Amino acid sequence: MNNQKMTNYRWTICAMLFFATTVNYLDRQVLSLTWDEFIKPEFHWDESHYGTITSVFSFVYAACMLFAGRFIDWLGSKKGFLWAIGVWSVGACLHAVCGLVTEAHVGLHSAAELAAATGEVAVVIATFSMYCFLFARCVLALGEAGNFPAAIKVTAEYFPKKDRAYATSIFNAGASIGALVAPLSIPLLAKFWGWEMAFIVIGALGFIWMGFWIFLYDSPAKSKYVNKAELEYIEQDKHENGTVDSGEETEEKKIPFWKCFSYKQTWSFAIGKFMTDGVWWFFLFWTPSYLNTQFGIKTSEGLGIALIFTLYAITMLSIFGGKLPTIIMNKTGLNPYAARMRAMLIFAFFPLVVLFAQPLGTISPWLPVIMIGIGGAAHQSWSANIFSTVGDMFPKGAIASITGIGGMAGGIGSMILQKSAGNLFVYADETQLTFMGFEGKPAGYFIIFCVCAVAYLIGWVIMKSLVPKYKPIDNI
Repeated sequence: MNNQKMTNYRWTICAMLFFATTVNYLDRQVLSLTWDEFIKPEFHWDESHYGTITSVFSFVYAACMLFAGRFIDWLGSKKGFLWAIGVWSVGACLHAVCGLVTEAHVGLHSAAELAAATGEVAVVIATFSMYCFLFARCVLALGEAGNFPAAIKVTAEYFPKKDRAYATSIFNAGASIGALVAPLSIPLLAKFWGWEMAFIVIGALGFIWMGFWIFLYDSPAKSKYVNKAELEYIEQDKHENGTVDSGEETEEKKIPFWKCFSYKQTWSFAIGKFMTDGVWWFFLFWTPSYLNTQFGIKTSEGLGIALIFTLYAITMLSIFGGKLPTIIMNKTGLNPYAARMRAMLIFAFFPLVVLFAQPLGTISPWLPVIMIGIGGAAHQSWSANIFSTVGDMFPKGAIASITGIGGMAGGIGSMILQKSAGNLFVYADETQLTFMGFEGKPAGYFIIFCVCAVAYLIGWVIMKSLVPKYKPIDNI
């Protein structure tokens, strides 16, 4: 019996995953917090241009996610994560040169001249600048696609199954923290130093993270910071399965890539992501524009900063979402998958409050922000648990690949939602579309809110139909 006091280095690694996810979402948020107030007037954009950029980002992210997981499994957690965050940090900084490239292309010499252009020149500026941002966005998507496959793989390496949802909810909360810090920093950077500096400063954070990762990460069995007691705790699932000595070889079995698609467990995870990822990204990409369109509130002003901050402060409640399956397991004795699915059903009901966002917005802008915040918190709780179902079902050697496939599905769902939303808002404004007593763009937002509200219940039903009971993949 080992009486050695256990180290807790796994939580240091979890903290690194948390900060990586925070940087990931900060980089993703810079455009959404600057386009409507700063970039839109300079480049003559409308919602259709922005919808195209966000949808293409989602598509490229989706396509890269399909192979990012395999890349991480092949290269390993340490090198794979370094490549991922390095590429997306370069992509984030590339946004800052889009204005200069556009000026050179049209023969103008300043942002003021771009903004003052009219007629055909304005159309050329809008189109060319959009393609410049699309290129930078594609590089960002290429790198960001590696974050969650790598983070989920590292979580499976450093935590036993019973703790993975909680650890995932902690690092996944980095998405909320990134979104929380973003309105406090990005609009002010853009207002006082220019929107270009916002991309550069936020993008540089990734390079700082890389320096820490090089020195802090190693696999648990090789890490000098993990003692024997902690290693035994991390590897307790092997002991429960009766594979103390040979477990490592079993756990690291690889599944041929295309064979991954033959399992219902893969499709269950992928459809759950397809139905719900776009909802979170819609909240992330469009809420600042919604506040400006609906209420005339700018994100660089005090009220705008307070509203966005409040929204993502509410989503921080999701950190407790990963703990609910453990509570259910302890009280009922259910297996991890059954407990997770029960928790996810509970979380699937909370986004229904988003149905009331638009009607309550006639009273105060704070009320739709609170409703969206509750929906966002439910999403993050759902997300922490749906990621953990991969570790429940698949061996460690396949986790990043399956996570990548699910991420691809989520990206495709987001691409469809973002492009549809952008086109719908332009159409609703031009035709003065009416829906449930609202007219124009508010009617368009109401329609999208309805879609977001019911997506989780639909996703849960399909997942449960595909995999009704706990069935791990062990016959590789």
